[in-house]
Amino acid sequence: MVTTPERPESDLGWALGTVMRTYLRGIDEVVAGVPGGPRGYQVLAAAGRGEAASQLALAQHLGVDRTVMTYLLDDLESAGLVERRPDPADRRARRVGLTPEGGARLCALERELRRAEETVLAPLAEEERASLREMLARIARGAAPVDPCQVAQEMQAQDAAAVSASRGRAPRRSAVAPTPQPGRPRAATPASPR
Repeated sequence: MVTTPERPESDLGWALGTVMRTYLRGIDEVVAGVPGGPRGYQVLAAAGRGEAASQLALAQHLGVDRTVMTYLLDDLESAGLVERRPDPADRRARRVGLTPEGGARLCALERELRRAEETVLAPLAEEERASLREMLARIARGAAPVDPCQVAQEMQAQDAAAVSASRGRAPRRSAVAPTPQPGRPRAATPASPR
């Protein structure tokens, strides 16, 4: 026999969805002024931490298509937040770093993001917030494994659509073939018109 919770608040899916929507609204407001929105913030954060030595490594680290990364960096560079310099070890590669303005903007964004998180967690006491963060991290680590190639392809498609939309163009088809499902033949991919 299937039972339904008496109140939606007692349903895990409802609670997670409500908290996630509230969190995303707050985060979207914080990163709205950053070129590229959430992806732009991720680039600033990764560049600020020195997580990738080159533009290509940064794209791979964040799971962003390298063409999308180029457009994203163009926009961030035009805003004065990042700079690309030739890599002294490989003249073909470009190193990405924060400008002083980019570093200040990243610090301000991180403070605003922390405030947005605290707004979501406001109904909890300080110890409960720490416990919730720890428990969510544990659940996330134990979640069913996902196919990283499929996740990267989905992220690339979303990035390409966002960049195309911001430039007033129709999104290009991904150059990456979809990951075949076990036991299913790979479908033919139509050529994209040029």
